[in-house]
Amino acid sequence: MLRVRDPFHRSQLAIAALFCSLGFQYATWAARIPAIKADLGLTAAEVGVLLMAAGIGAAVSFPIVAVLMRRLGSRRLALLSALCLALLLLALAAAPNYPVALLVMCVDGVLVGCLNVAMNAQGAELENRYERNAMARLHATFSGGSLLAALLASGMNAVTSTVAVHFGAAAALLLLLVALSRAGLLTDEQPAVQEAAKKEKGEKEAEKEPVGKRSGKWSVPSRMTLWMCAAMAFGTVTEGAMNDWSALYLEDVAEASAELAPLGIAVVSGMMVVARLFADGWRSRWGDGRIVLTGSVLAGAGLALALLSGGLVPALLGFACVGLGIAAVTPCVYVAAAGQGSDSLTLVAAMGTTGLLAGPPLIGFIANASGLVWGFAAVAASALVVSACSTRISWPAATG
Repeated sequence: MLRVRDPFHRSQLAIAALFCSLGFQYATWAARIPAIKADLGLTAAEVGVLLMAAGIGAAVSFPIVAVLMRRLGSRRLALLSALCLALLLLALAAAPNYPVALLVMCVDGVLVGCLNVAMNAQGAELENRYERNAMARLHATFSGGSLLAALLASGMNAVTSTVAVHFGAAAALLLLLVALSRAGLLTDEQPAVQEAAKKEKGEKEAEKEPVGKRSGKWSVPSRMTLWMCAAMAFGTVTEGAMNDWSALYLEDVAEASAELAPLGIAVVSGMMVVARLFADGWRSRWGDGRIVLTGSVLAGAGLALALLSGGLVPALLGFACVGLGIAAVTPCVYVAAAGQGSDSLTLVAAMGTTGLLAGPPLIGFIANASGLVWGFAAVAASALVVSACSTRISWPAATG
């Protein structure tokens, strides 16, 4: 990391390591849910509550993250939360009973909220400081981390069925990513410097700043921020539900074989990675707003048509539309939220983490009550809600 001379690329690699670590940590424990279920003797309903515990932790993390961002800054909060998430895998593997596992997952949700805000604040600052789009590629490394975790889980399953050994190896890799990111992260402006600048500008000039951008006490979110929260929540519900339920849909509804069922996750994840690698160029050419609107309509309409058509091939095509269309939503919304100030970014990121972690269990409840097709119909509707929200958000102008 230190050998990269260009400061933009050095910081980009460091921040990318954080994104990769979050995707890797999330997918690591998610991949071993069946083993955790067996070890603790849980029912399907208890597994659902266990997943919901992480979403609850993310939902309540907002006031905690807001305080920590002001006191620690994005750099220190990112490193601290990434370190704790690595150690939390060991705690989950060692959980002796269900109540302890619930507590660990709740804390995991809080820590994911911390890292999610801090690393996206770093990404937004990288774009602002160097005036170059980078957020979509950073989010691509999150998807890449999830893919790496899936491959590691598959390999570890072939060697040992012990969750503790798997999580120990995963924790070691996470600590390595934290160490690699440490040197290149962007430094935060010190509070003393901010205060001196405020005094120099004078109180009248400080009052002219947008409320969301002032440092100090948390303020009531603006209407713009609330629209961003809605877009982020429904976008991450779409993303999370596709990752968690696509294989089951292919097997139970599309009647795919056990060998073909995992293709659902592969198609969604693969399209998201590809789209995010190219999305920064699209953002420069067409602007964030047009990318989000077009992409979310593509995701919702493509999945809806697949559900109406039925069958394996339409399902895979619909899943590809979701991966391609929804990929750029979260990067663009994070950049827009960062432009409104740290409190806005913190709230939007908390909603994103909540949607990612709580969305899949909610879709599961719908599927349990009405069937998996209706559960996926709710996913398609979530994507279309994102398109409606995008029309109410003020997006950065295209730079191309």
